Amino acid sequence: MSIARELVVSTHVLAGSELKVFSYLPAGGESSGVVFAVHGFRGDHHGLERIIEQLPGYTIVVPDLPGFGASSSMTQLEHDVDGYAGVLMMLLDELSLGASTHLLGHSFGSIVAAKLAALRPFASLSLLNPISEPALESSQALLAKLTSCYYWLCAKLPAPVGEPALRSRLFTDAMSMVMTKSKDPDMRRYVRDQHRAYFGGFHSRTTLVQAYDASISHTVGEFSSQIAIPTLLIGGVDDELGSPQTQEALRSSFPQARLVMLENVGHLIHYEKAEQVAAQLGAFLEEQH
Repeated sequence: MSIARELVVSTHVLAGSELKVFSYLPAGGESSGVVFAVHGFRGDHHGLERIIEQLPGYTIVVPDLPGFGASSSMTQLEHDVDGYAGVLMMLLDELSLGASTHLLGHSFGSIVAAKLAALRPFASLSLLNPISEPALESSQALLAKLTSCYYWLCAKLPAPVGEPALRSRLFTDAMSMVMTKSKDPDMRRYVRDQHRAYFGGFHSRTTLVQAYDASISHTVGEFSSQIAIPTLLIGGVDDELGSPQTQEALRSSFPQARLVMLENVGHLIHYEKAEQVAAQLGAFLEEQH
């Protein structure tokens, strides 16, 4: 049973984006610490709520990345790893979140978070479904190339054709079906409904193409050797975007990191294994006190 907690929404104009930040305050009492979280591609703050509700003692700050959810696209930076890291650096400064802040990233957000951790001090780093191998060099290379072409084509088509194609329920449901590993019908329905509600929440086709190209072109490993803080990696054994072998190789590339691999789940551990993820996160964060 989840514990009620206050949600504070703030707006910050940075890099030409009207950026919305969702801050979940601790339930009943003093905060055990602040977690700054970066969501994945085509997601927004909603995607992490199942984990957030199980960490009631922490203040958890989740911006909708520019161009997704409630945040408008940037006009002064590209929607790629460098651009997102740049605008989040500005946001961290504006929120006065310093070295005592715990950093978390999921999926594409794991790459952005890793870059942030290489640029400035944090108390710890937690990466969920960390991108451990380039999509264009993985077993999903063909799918990644086809998806990239699909996004590019839809961006070039007239808006009345391209926009509905990118937001189509058929495309969204197909992605949900492929990515969800759980056999539980209630969980499969939950993931489908979440994707239907938020997968189409991008602000422009150009933003979507830029962000997708960035998501398949980079890995956490580009930054791992520069990150000396305590690091927790949580992956799914059945994740096509990060096999157990490449996740272990990624772990060994950090100065100090541990790896937890969850069974019977792929790239959606934030939905399908939220309780287990929160338990691992909670224990890890407690160790940093």
